[in-house]
Amino acid sequence: MSLMQSITNLISPAVTEAGFYLEEVQIASPGSHRIVTCVVDGPTPLNLDQVTVVSRIISELLDSADVLGETPFTLEVTSPGVDRPLTEVRHWTKNLTRLIKTTLNDGSIITGRLTEFDESNATLVENIKGRIKNHTVAFADIKRAVVEIEFNRKDAIDE
Repeated sequence: MSLMQSITNLISPAVTEAGFYLEEVQIASPGSHRIVTCVVDGPTPLNLDQVTVVSRIISELLDSADVLGETPFTLEVTSPGVDRPLTEVRHWTKNLTRLIKTTLNDGSIITGRLTEFDESNATLVENIKGRIKNHTVAFADIKRAVVEIEFNRKDAIDE
């Protein structure tokens, strides 16, 4: 089993029990130490207090287990960036009403506000110069979907 998988298996249950989701574990080995980066998400965007709580949980587990041996390490706990692809149902749930850029398998791109979704489709409302167009996109047809940053978000779909 790889070191990354061993760490994931060690910390994942405790992270989940604390109410968070372990998205990914990354390991870098610059020089004679390791950097263990844990990407953690929650049902809502994480605040600093939540990051501190989950950092303590992970740190205690890594300190008490022998997974890293005697190699010194630095622990970094972070939340996923906005460029994280939407791949899980909880990603879609968390981003309901946000602007989503979808690249379809055929290469076409649809950018629209996520208004609803079910187990197989997402509904995106596109506003092009005041013309509103609804798109029902099958998840199977999506190559990549990410949240688009909005600096001056308007609450109404008919912006």
